[in-house]
Amino acid sequence: MGRLVQNHSTNIEGLIKWLKKIAASKEVKTVTPASLSKTNGRGEKLELKVTVKTNEGYKLLARKGRLVQEVFLVTRLADSEIKKIIEETNPKSYRKKKGC
Repeated sequence: MGRLVQNHSTNIEGLIKWLKKIAASKEVKTVTPASLSKTNGRGEKLELKVTVKTNEGYKLLARKGRLVQEVFLVTRLADSEIKKIIEETNPKSYRKKKGC
């Protein structure tokens, strides 16, 4: 189980809750949300995607509306395994399907 490092006082809404779930994975050592900036995009929902492999793990980008935030993940997992963890911990994926 990893830890979530909160160095910044401002984060994208809903991101910290999602990162806590990712940090709970056994193979994840540290999750650090970094700089927050504005962009031209207008995505309505919170998205998290793997962008670059670093020496210690991966750099992720969180996007919601016009905001973009870097997230650094320290782990030995492969790219595909990180994507699977992101998909499994996505808050939007917990919605129950009708009829179940």
